[in-house]
Amino acid sequence: MKRAIDKPHIHVTAGIIRRDGRVLITRRPWGRHLGGLWEFPGGKQEENESLEQCLVREIQEELGMAVHPDQRVLQVDHEYDDRRVTLYFYSCTPLTGEEPRGLEGQETRWVRPEDLSLFRFPPPDNRMIRHLQDRGKMP
Repeated sequence: MKRAIDKPHIHVTAGIIRRDGRVLITRRPWGRHLGGLWEFPGGKQEENESLEQCLVREIQEELGMAVHPDQRVLQVDHEYDDRRVTLYFYSCTPLTGEEPRGLEGQETRWVRPEDLSLFRFPPPDNRMIRHLQDRGKMP
């Protein structure tokens, strides 16, 4: 196993997008890192890109949806065998009424926070799930 200092460090954003008391989740495409698991939509930060710009770009590219990142809700550091990840969760407001479409073939679902535990997520997402469920309301 690589030492933490030798692993690539990736910064990833994730959007908590709400509608009618539900939150949007997407399923990671099979064949990718953590394929088949559910997640909050977002993705990897590119060079010279702010976290907010990353989140807006990723959600537009993956779901064809325009959002505004309102505030950072939670930051989670996690170490996998081959990489370190810092995951930044933002509450987001949809800017239009368009329904999200999985433009990369991924499933999308609107789920009540109390039902998030019924889905398998990558380990760092579990802190956000507990946060949403403990608060009894969404950020």
